Amino acid sequence: MQETGLPFHVLADETRDVTKAYGVWHRLGLDAVNIARPALFAVDRDGIVRGIFVGEKQTEYPDREEILRIAERL
Repeated sequence: MQETGLPFHVLADETRDVTKAYGVWHRLGLDAVNIARPALFAVDRDGIVRGIFVGEKQTEYPDREEILRIAERL
C-alpha cells in the first residue's frame, strides 16, 4: 500500500466501474486509450457524495490540503 500521508484510506478504482458510473472515464483521450481524468469523490457512510474534484487535464490532481477540505464535508 502506498503511503499518502492522509488520515484515512484512499481507494483506487482498478476495474474502472466507479469512474464509468461517475462520468470521468473516456474510451479515447488525447494522450491515451481507456483512461479516466484524475478525480476524487468523497462519499459518506450513507453513500452520498459530499465532495468532488475532477481534473481538467491528465496531470491535474488535488493537493493534500484540498483533499482534506473535501474530506471535512463528510
